[in-house]
Amino acid sequence: MSGPRAGRSRDHERTIGRLLKVMTYVAVGLLLVGFLAMIIAGISPIDAWPALDPGALPAQLVAATPVAFLWLGLLAVIATPIVRVIAAGVAYGSGGEWRMVAISIAILAVIIVGVASAVGTEA
Repeated sequence: MSGPRAGRSRDHERTIGRLLKVMTYVAVGLLLVGFLAMIIAGISPIDAWPALDPGALPAQLVAATPVAFLWLGLLAVIATPIVRVIAAGVAYGSGGEWRMVAISIAILAVIIVGVASAVGTEA
């Protein structure tokens, strides 16, 4: 493929690549801050940690607890490939590649079903 469509595709790929790079740096940074906060607080990495509580996360962040940074870092790691699929779907849609948009939506549906089934079977 050549011409304006190929150029637009390359631009989309570069933008998506930058987005993934930034999200990866943010995730690693958050995990590093959480890890360093654990060391400073004298917390052992094999100690039991509380489960993820999204409602308590903002207060934990304000209190600068290690668990908040670790959970945010893990959530960023999990979100990165999902954002990639969404961004690709948007890029395909802007290029009129509707079959690829449908595939992107199907991938997101599989992810949603997987997350919903995991949440539904929580003990």
